[in-house]
Amino acid sequence: MGRFIALMILLIPAILAGYGIKLMRDTIFQLLNSPYPSLVLQFLAGFIFFLAGLSFIGGFIFYRDRKNGKIAPRFQNKK
Repeated sequence: MGRFIALMILLIPAILAGYGIKLMRDTIFQLLNSPYPSLVLQFLAGFIFFLAGLSFIGGFIFYRDRKNGKIAPRFQNKK
């Protein structure tokens, strides 16, 4: 059950990052979506969504690997 909850928690940032990529792609092809008044704002929103999703997933994996002792010694907790 715990793994299923972790998967659901990781699914939301993955969808957010995918939506960010879609917004940036639409900006490159000059397709303006409805809630954004300009292409520049659409690209910036997509970039922020992408970075937020990617950093959450990366932080989750880093925390899990640190807990399991699978990272380089310089990243281990100082005890």
